[in-house]
Amino acid sequence: MAAKILSGKDIAKEIRAELKTEIAELKEKHGLVPGLAVALVGADPASEVYVRSKVKTCERLGVNSIEKRLPADTTEADLLALIDEWNNDEAVHGILVQLPLPKHINEDNVLVAIRPDKDVDGFHPTNVGKMLIGNPYFLPCTPHGCQQILMRSGIETEGAHVVVVGRSNIVGKPVAAILIQKAMGANATVTICHTRTKDMKKHTLQADILIAAAGVPRIIKADMIKEGAVVIDVGVHRIGKTPSGKDKLCGDVDFDEVAEKASAITPVPGGVGPMTITMLMLNTVRSAKMRLEK
Repeated sequence: MAAKILSGKDIAKEIRAELKTEIAELKEKHGLVPGLAVALVGADPASEVYVRSKVKTCERLGVNSIEKRLPADTTEADLLALIDEWNNDEAVHGILVQLPLPKHINEDNVLVAIRPDKDVDGFHPTNVGKMLIGNPYFLPCTPHGCQQILMRSGIETEGAHVVVVGRSNIVGKPVAAILIQKAMGANATVTICHTRTKDMKKHTLQADILIAAAGVPRIIKADMIKEGAVVIDVGVHRIGKTPSGKDKLCGDVDFDEVAEKASAITPVPGGVGPMTITMLMLNTVRSAKMRLEK
């Protein structure tokens, strides 16, 4: 029996509809419009597409979008000065600096410069620490998106054995930290596998829920998962062009063969990807609400 397809696209649409209502209420009751400031340094093609998508999503939801495009030779000092300006701007509730940055700019210095209560990406060390102890301002967008897909698809995480393949600071580590919490949509037993794991297959075969975030195309094969497992594929890889000239994409999971064995699986595209920007919007709205509580 083929797996149920977990559509991140549909779930993201559902969450955006909820956010649109919240944003309208904030404006009507409090005269408050959530504001997201995005800085793009240089002209990385993938970053350009991502930033355009963020700006369009802001427009659709009623979030005020502030976009600053800076030349590739912008100094670190100038970028930090812009962040400081946004940190002190009451109309800005979320600050996002699009990565990667040019090599002459230290990413760590930039991430630490963003006020934790405006760090809607959830990458500031303060926010990472708050996530780990279970008291977050904001959860990182892609890992939170994975959790929302599971929760909104009715997949029980409590007591489940989740195996995460990948240990990046952006997905692997935070998704493990989120799902191990004593909280709704979590309470899982979590194993992390990575490039130095001996006999990865031995671990992945034990997974009730497998989250593939290795950054390697189709690394997860059908013989690596147990019958009826739930598979969340975070990977996105360009593997050529379609006859119409569009990018042909695949994930970290060999979708066709794994879908015959899994009980549920996210596709690529249309799985985790659409959730990331939606969670960014959710964090921006949360930041605006937090401002009202101060």
